[in-house]
Amino acid sequence: MDQPKVISYASEYTVTCVPDDPHWNITVEYRGDHRWAVKHGGRCLGRDGSWSYESIPSEREEQWLADHRFPLAEALILAQDYAPLIKVNGKTPEDWHNYTR
Repeated sequence: MDQPKVISYASEYTVTCVPDDPHWNITVEYRGDHRWAVKHGGRCLGRDGSWSYESIPSEREEQWLADHRFPLAEALILAQDYAPLIKVNGKTPEDWHNYTR
């Protein structure tokens, strides 16, 4: 009997300005059909720069998906652009770095 072919692939990337603390992480997560979500917590980044909560798959309409899904290269750039802007308890990564010095 032949064994199935084993493959490896990335389905999630983490982008952060504060390593070792997942509260600051933005994740880029594969959502199928060559589309990726940019997420922080339970929220997804939209093309307009706003964050909205991601509903269950059966409630997502095509327009919402078009506004909140990206090709991988674009999703990674967006995550890198927004990582310095994330706020946790009202603090930015810059505030955190200044506090921990």
